[in-house]
Amino acid sequence: MESIEAQRSVLRDVMDRWKAAVDGHRPEDVAAAFTEDAIFQGLHPYSVGRPGVARYYDSQPLGMVAEYEILETRALAEGVLLGYLSVDFSFTDRPTVPVTLGVVLRRLDGEWLIGHYQVARRD
Repeated sequence: MESIEAQRSVLRDVMDRWKAAVDGHRPEDVAAAFTEDAIFQGLHPYSVGRPGVARYYDSQPLGMVAEYEILETRALAEGVLLGYLSVDFSFTDRPTVPVTLGVVLRRLDGEWLIGHYQVARRD
């Protein structure tokens, strides 16, 4: 991938799809943004694969929404992209949870999907 802007565009496309599904409380659609064998680490124990992603987001409260900002991108290899983001998860009944998020995207059959996802709380 040639330019930083091209990398950011790919990352933004994937994360916009993820965000729309998170905001709409559609766990199966969130999981569809991930590879079949994705390693997923939210703020609970990790899982591998789409079913674990769907379970994690199904357990989140209705009304949770995510706002993200892309901080950095790196092309790691052909068809592999690293993204580092700041994400604020807000709720209707509790304080916002600020996190940093690292993702590794993979292009499979022409589609960019999340192959690795790991968050850490921000102070």
